[in-house]
Amino acid sequence: MDAIETVLAMLLAVVGSAYLVRLLPVAVPLPLMQIALGFIVAAFSRHGIALDPEFFFLLFLPPLLFLDGWRIPKSGLLRDRGVILQLALGLVVFTVLGMGLLIHWMIPAMPLPVAFALAAIVSPTDPIAVSAIASRTPIPKRLMHILEGESLLNDASGLVCFRFAVAAALTGTFSLTSATLTFLWLVAGGVAMGVGVTLLITLTQRWLTRHFGEPAGSPILVNLLMPFGAYLLAEHLHASGILAAVAAGVTMSYVELGGHALAATRIQRSAVWDTVQFSLNGVMFVLLGEQLPSILKGARTSLAEVGHANPWWLVLYAFSIAFGLMALRFAWVWTALRLTLYRKGRMGQDAAPPHWRLLLATSLAGARGAITLAGVMTLPLVMADGKPFPARDLTIFLASAVILLSLLAASIGLPRILSGIDFPEESEESQEEDRAREVAANAAIAAIEKAQIELMSTSMDADLYPQAASRVIALYKHRLVEHTEVDEARQFRKLDAAEKALRMSALQAERKAIFNLARNGHISDEISRKLVREIDLSETRFR
Repeated sequence: MDAIETVLAMLLAVVGSAYLVRLLPVAVPLPLMQIALGFIVAAFSRHGIALDPEFFFLLFLPPLLFLDGWRIPKSGLLRDRGVILQLALGLVVFTVLGMGLLIHWMIPAMPLPVAFALAAIVSPTDPIAVSAIASRTPIPKRLMHILEGESLLNDASGLVCFRFAVAAALTGTFSLTSATLTFLWLVAGGVAMGVGVTLLITLTQRWLTRHFGEPAGSPILVNLLMPFGAYLLAEHLHASGILAAVAAGVTMSYVELGGHALAATRIQRSAVWDTVQFSLNGVMFVLLGEQLPSILKGARTSLAEVGHANPWWLVLYAFSIAFGLMALRFAWVWTALRLTLYRKGRMGQDAAPPHWRLLLATSLAGARGAITLAGVMTLPLVMADGKPFPARDLTIFLASAVILLSLLAASIGLPRILSGIDFPEESEESQEEDRAREVAANAAIAAIEKAQIELMSTSMDADLYPQAASRVIALYKHRLVEHTEVDEARQFRKLDAAEKALRMSALQAERKAIFNLARNGHISDEISRKLVREIDLSETRFR
């Protein structure tokens, strides 16, 4: 019962954190508030939660990575694929080598393979942490796309390095050939499983729907189970389950372009996924806070084993590793940028270097999160000869401290570094939106004219359709004029703002009247819910 109560307390902490960050007079990042509430939950819990890393990976990561892969802009991924691959592959290897040597130099009692394992598990940035920070920080869109793409792809390279560092610590041997082949299989197998599972499930679901109809709620449940299927299949075949979940999400975004899902299904599914994302994101950070007391206790014991009795050494180690990660990241980004500018100069292309504060922001934005926490908890308890794994608790503590410090640095530093910089608007995106609106409006007008002729030929009230069609066509022509004639567009926008205010007032009055009828028993709850849902959907059009 205590474990169930602890889980419920963690969910309440997630809900409470969303309100607390709004009530506090100072801006506190949501993840840090959730970690603090998790620490409070641990203080009042009698037993706490025994964290099973494999269960943690399976429950939390597949749906969140699937959703990130689904919603990330694909045009940005393809456009900046070179930069993203440099960060996701090259920077990870550079970080593992540099930080591994630094950690071993600072803590000689920690074996070199264990130091490399710690460096490997703190090298990947976390897409969930990056998204949580970006929601409160004005990060340029293009930089955000690069950070999201990097964090989705660098998990595989970081976890492969971690896996082989742990194997070297257990066996004392390392094979570069074996590591390379394993990495290739993890990437290729994971991506193939994610794409294959998504296509197979989607095609099967379409066939069943076409022949037997679509049960209510079934598409949403299938969509929720899809990332778990891709993850489990990939892990069963010793490929990367993380990349499988990401690839499944990216594939799902292309499947959606087919337009086979019903409008009501898309609305309901979006609400369900938003709730899942909010809940799992919050629980992960609350869980990290709940684990902190036991992690800190084990780290102090492990610190004494490596020859330091003063616990302040823990603080020194944690800050040194966090600062070292930022310094290596800055050095890599600066060097890669200089090489890119030099290459473009040799080719005769003009390329202005970005603002130095943007480079610093890129270094600070590499926040660590759930991947690091879950990965470091998989460290074995004992060596092959039965001896305890060296400095295990210390390694777990340092990885947890890096998560906290990277979140703090990004949350506090990014708003200050980026404040006052005028970022140019994405002109291509606005032009694409205008073109899309124009094409959609013209297609709608053509469809209305065609439907009018067909309906007039089969209806007894044929005289009604020309007038109705003219009103609907007028709405779409209004949209076309709004995007083609600047002076008139300004006037239309003023009219739109006035109309929006009036419509919102009307909808609120409608909703209030329906609730009043339901409270007095004049209509049933079922009718009330139906009518309120229609009003809510109408209101979303004017938000």
